[in-house]
Amino acid sequence: MNAGDIIGQVLKNKGVEFIFTLCGGHIAPILVGANKSGIRVIDVRHEPTAVFAADAISRLTGIPGVAVVTAGPGVTNSVTAIKNAQMAQSPLILLGGAAATMLQGKGALQDIEQIELYKSITKWETSIEQNCDIEPVLNEAFDVATSGIPGPVFIECPIDILYEEELVREWYGRQSKSKKSSSFKQKMVNWYLRRHVDKLFACSIDEVKSKSDQEIIPFEVDQEHIEKIASQINNAKNPILVLGGQTTKRVELVEELSVGLKKFGAPVFLASMSRGLMGKDHSSYFRHGRSKALRNADVIVIVGMPCDFRLGYGRSINRNAFHIAINRSEEDLTKNKKPDLAIQADPATFLVELTKSYSFDKDKWSEWYEMLNEWEKEGKEKIEHFARVDTDYLNPLAFLKEIENHIGEDAIIIGDGGDFVATTSYIIKPPKPLSWLDPGPYGTLGVGAGFALAAKLVHPDSEVWLFWGDGAAGYSIAEFDTFVRHDLPIIAVVGNDAGWTQIERDQVEYLNDDVGTVLRYTDYHIVAEGYGGEGLLLKNEINISRLMEQAKLLVKNGSPILINALMGKTDFRKGSISM
Repeated sequence: MNAGDIIGQVLKNKGVEFIFTLCGGHIAPILVGANKSGIRVIDVRHEPTAVFAADAISRLTGIPGVAVVTAGPGVTNSVTAIKNAQMAQSPLILLGGAAATMLQGKGALQDIEQIELYKSITKWETSIEQNCDIEPVLNEAFDVATSGIPGPVFIECPIDILYEEELVREWYGRQSKSKKSSSFKQKMVNWYLRRHVDKLFACSIDEVKSKSDQEIIPFEVDQEHIEKIASQINNAKNPILVLGGQTTKRVELVEELSVGLKKFGAPVFLASMSRGLMGKDHSSYFRHGRSKALRNADVIVIVGMPCDFRLGYGRSINRNAFHIAINRSEEDLTKNKKPDLAIQADPATFLVELTKSYSFDKDKWSEWYEMLNEWEKEGKEKIEHFARVDTDYLNPLAFLKEIENHIGEDAIIIGDGGDFVATTSYIIKPPKPLSWLDPGPYGTLGVGAGFALAAKLVHPDSEVWLFWGDGAAGYSIAEFDTFVRHDLPIIAVVGNDAGWTQIERDQVEYLNDDVGTVLRYTDYHIVAEGYGGEGLLLKNEINISRLMEQAKLLVKNGSPILINALMGKTDFRKGSISM
């Protein structure tokens, strides 16, 4: 056995079913060891996809996803995806290859200071220094990634740790034999090389023991807090709950949380990964008018998200309202606005206990519901208005409204883009909990293919719909090759309006120049075909229904599909630039 085999066994024991990678000589033993342990190795075409897929695995299963990348460029290519995971509070493990321990800092191939690089964007970063370290370090990594505020961990794996001891001794022996001088200095060098290998393999592989796993205990729920919040909501005239992605971190509680929220009675707005918690059309769930509701509510419970740009940095909140914040992060509880009641707790655990203990008759808030429903109606009427606007090719809103009719109840929806995906979030309804995936607060483009890989692997019988902006598609369209090679049939829809529209709209208005924002009506469907998938071109509304049924049939037959939807532009999201 070598260290790669040990890593594979430890990951398997942790419940890891998939690892994502782009191969490299520095990491080959890990990939082979994982494969031997029965872990499915998914090799992708660009390292960020591997990390994005690991991120999505953690969101969908609660078990940290694992990505394995080679030294140097593989590690640096992963930086943006790791930062996205940090911002989204996704627990994942990144295993990075590294130059041999004796050669680090000496100009070895792909040797850089990787630990320093990751210090600001991971919860923990470490290097395996001896074979004794392997199991303890991996166990610690899983504990750190999932505890408290979840996040990514980076483990550097030097190449000379990963291979068999006999082979490594042979490598270092060649260095000493190449210099057969009998000088005292050379003898000391040879002795030092042997001693260095002795330290690398200080333990017999059979003797390496992991420390006992520590159970990750969620934050305890204070019953006084439960009663105080229930009292505030009960006495309110205009209460609302705003739920963020942190509410789904305890995946094992998500279904129970969904049931509890549906019977709780108070009005709810959902953001990011919490979309889908209330199903498609629950009467207490509102998709439009959130800013108006925040300005008019008298009790506001913000759960699992800070008052960042999504909530107007707290300026959207009625200053006279009783503001309650529930979050795992002490910092996020008071970011930009100090609440009247700050509760550091796991949101899912807390809300499950709250909704178990209390529920309310929504009729007591009939006037408030009437107002919320009016704003909801206004939002829908705005969509209807812009869906009727004549555009070149497809009207994007009319197109998405038609697609909504074809998405199944078991679907998982992934958004990767700017203007097109933001519009998608208003129209396409996630059917159930954990059926919506987007980057999170970092707003990273390029997550789509990795998220789709993970979603189809975790839920092979579900339809996976990837909504790509045409700009975002360029980041990871090469992964159609990965979909084909690993038999992962997904449906990708490219909203092709030939531009970086979210940027272009405001840039032209404020700066009178579209430089850098113009694309072409590129044949993305032919690109997909070139990678072995199926490509479909859509130019007008007449063919939408027929083409959607064709796409669903092809996916059932095992082919990944890309629908290249040529679209015009509307002013639906004019003025939406984030400051």
